[in-house]
Amino acid sequence: MSGWRYLVCPVEFNNDSNRFQVDCEPLTHVPCRTTVRLYPFQIHSIALSSFASIMGPFGGFFASGFKRGFKIKQQSDHMYCCLFFRDFANTIPGHGGIMERFDCQYLMATFVNVYIASFIS
Repeated sequence: MSGWRYLVCPVEFNNDSNRFQVDCEPLTHVPCRTTVRLYPFQIHSIALSSFASIMGPFGGFFASGFKRGFKIKQQSDHMYCCLFFRDFANTIPGHGGIMERFDCQYLMATFVNVYIASFIS
């Protein structure tokens, strides 16, 4: 994209021709730095945020597998409803309770604990 003048050069108004004009030569080779310097906390932040964004949503699947393994999750008796009841609790009606809302946080807390014990301490 750096080869297109309209994307990298400043556009100026020419009063003589009453038009906008682009007067620069785009770079054919963009210079780049070969080294990236990061503080240790930035490296740890990248590792934790990558795990949170990739594996965090699967916490719900793990909680669902846990409930099915212990026969907590039961199928609805209504013939038109194909949803499953969430039987962790009825603290929040229709949401399955506190455990159902924080299933991905439990997964992240476990990962953070193992990460800190393995790499930081």
